[in-house]
Amino acid sequence: QVQLVESGGGLVQPGGSLRLSCVISGGTFSAYDMGWYRQAPGSGREFVAAINWSGGSTTYYADSAKDRITSSKDNAKNTVYLHMNNLKPEDTAIYYCSADAPVGRPDCWGQGTQVTVSS
Repeated sequence: QVQLVESGGGLVQPGGSLRLSCVISGGTFSAYDMGWYRQAPGSGREFVAAINWSGGSTTYYADSAKDRITSSKDNAKNTVYLHMNNLKPEDTAIYYCSADAPVGRPDCWGQGTQVTVSS
């Protein structure tokens, strides 16, 4: 079974940047696309970004993320990244890594990492 472990969250001031990491292990994950979702307090989980794991590096973004967020990967390290710039208080949420089949249909989740944007 695929296992996902996120890291890199924390407290950051508005306008700051963070890079989240998700290490992938176990199972056969070459058939998945790797996604990032977030869940703010009192809200449902929403799609943020995704990237093809094999066969290329096509990326997908929510409209709200396109200008400030980038997804990348390092296949050799079995790791995907979420680069977030110009963070805003409304970006405060728990960020989850997922294995999607296909993009937008998560099959499994990581445990999440908290991102708090506050002065």
